[in-house]
Amino acid sequence: MIGKMLGNRYEILEKLGGGGMAIVYKGRDTFLNRFVTIKVLRPEFTSDEDFIKRFRREAQAVARLSHPNIVNIHDVGQEDGIHYLVMEYIQGDNLKAIIRKNGQLAPEHAVRFAVQICEALEHAHENHIVHRDVKPHNILVTDDGRAKLTDFGIAMEATSGTITRTDTIMGSVHYLSPEQARGETATAKSDIYAVGILLYEMLTGKQPYSGDSPIAVALKHIQETPQPVDEVNDSVPAELAAVVMRAMEKKPEDRFKSAAELARYLEVALEDTGQATVVIPTDELVARAASGAAKKTKAVNIVNKVGNLSRQRWVWGAVLVLLVGLMAGGLYGLYNFLNVEPFKVPSVIGETQEQAQKELVALGLQPKITEEYSEEEKGTVIEQSIGPDDPEVKPPREIILTVSKGPELREVPSLYKLTDYEAQYKLDAVGLKLARSDDEIFHAEVEKGKIVSQSPVSGEQVPKGTEVKVTISKGPEPKKQQVPDLKRYTLDEARSILANINLVLNEEDIKKEFASGFLPGQIIDQTPAPDKEVEEGTLVSVVVNNGPGPLDRESIVKISDEIPNDGDEHLVEIVVEDIQGRNVQYAGSHIGGDRIEKSITYVGSGVVEVYIDKDLIWDEKLK
Repeated sequence: MIGKMLGNRYEILEKLGGGGMAIVYKGRDTFLNRFVTIKVLRPEFTSDEDFIKRFRREAQAVARLSHPNIVNIHDVGQEDGIHYLVMEYIQGDNLKAIIRKNGQLAPEHAVRFAVQICEALEHAHENHIVHRDVKPHNILVTDDGRAKLTDFGIAMEATSGTITRTDTIMGSVHYLSPEQARGETATAKSDIYAVGILLYEMLTGKQPYSGDSPIAVALKHIQETPQPVDEVNDSVPAELAAVVMRAMEKKPEDRFKSAAELARYLEVALEDTGQATVVIPTDELVARAASGAAKKTKAVNIVNKVGNLSRQRWVWGAVLVLLVGLMAGGLYGLYNFLNVEPFKVPSVIGETQEQAQKELVALGLQPKITEEYSEEEKGTVIEQSIGPDDPEVKPPREIILTVSKGPELREVPSLYKLTDYEAQYKLDAVGLKLARSDDEIFHAEVEKGKIVSQSPVSGEQVPKGTEVKVTISKGPEPKKQQVPDLKRYTLDEARSILANINLVLNEEDIKKEFASGFLPGQIIDQTPAPDKEVEEGTLVSVVVNNGPGPLDRESIVKISDEIPNDGDEHLVEIVVEDIQGRNVQYAGSHIGGDRIEKSITYVGSGVVEVYIDKDLIWDEKLK
């Protein structure tokens, strides 16, 4: 591709890199005499309509955006089967390379990059575009420190009915939001989660989640909480760490409302630590929001100072009254407490919540209820903080009762036509387990190795941790074929005969033995035997003759009175059949009275036949 001219305008100069979908080149716009970046769809995807749509989608998505922190697209084209995008050329490096080179970034630098990306995302979200693949590899940093977001290859309309297919994860797994990992619709808050992961990596030098496989990492996004940023890097201010962790909340509703709000909080967090803020947002909305937050904070401080003067007078009076009341009540309670005999708390485990509460209250105890999922029936007490095995207590002791919420139910997903690997991922995502049946079955519509049935069935509500047992298909049931007789055929002939009926010559089990009456290389025996019914694809083993074979022999055939004497010519044929097969050794025209004497050859033994005008006149065995 180097040196190629695209669209009679863009000259390809050098390769910059590439991803799974496209190869990226540095090029020159010969019309405007400027450097450009040319993104070319990989040749193996040019016949794949899905990839071509995604490639065009990137151009359409970014063409609607105009922002200093988004890489601009100049042109899009197709030539000789080559699909390409022409984009703004960025002199600099990507953020991933900067993190690798520097390790942990200073908080003010990390915030500067994050705020710029938030501004780019806010602009995209306002235009109903969700990026879905925010990661440091897709953030280019110019030599003067400006961050630019690129690679909208899997971006989609935020208003689309669904953005992520249920059987495919779109986006890079280390920056994937929990909802994307579960196969749910990605939203603007999914991009905010990715910015949180990005901030974590910039501030600590490492990603919050890692694992041996993409599935392991995706599950950690759903199930685990990472170590706080300021514990990994104690130089990160607590205020900034709190903002990062909120951006990474599991539930979208617990994250920031927008990328602009996240940018505002990042600036305020850095200001609250006493560090000089190096961020100068270009987005007016963010600037006004940050300014408003600072003014509000100052106003609250002023009100607090004024209010303190007036409140101090009555606070002391209220405290004095409260102390007197507490002392009186305390003395009365102490008197009652000292005169009550201690006792063992009875076990209420297995009782209903209502029964247990009544029983404990009757003893002067104070039951407090907590709930958790369990295999026990809903409303049943499954644990108590103090029981009969613990020391004696006196009323009004608080007893914490743990009450069952019943089994945590999960909906069983459909596993039909999935592989073991795909089914395991789907079940892990909803807290269920995979169990494989020992028996496999034939199925006309499901290919070999894929799931044909499951129990419990799709859509059923079952307790968390339930095993879903699946049955694997062996593919369509093979057809039966009758094994042909391969004796006296050569190996090549046998291969062809077997292939025509979907049987296979067992190349690893060809034996050689001597047998009289067979030519060298002829098959003398076989397994399975001729005429046996077997499944298509069955291997057929053979034994080949390795002896010298019988000698060639010669005989004389005489023909005289057999030819009709009617004045007409008649066709005379001499046919020999031996271990080599059947062949015509003489054919000629004769009239009545002709005397014919011909020498014939044969191998081993055989039969000679004489035909006149295609009618058999006589035959004789050859010895």
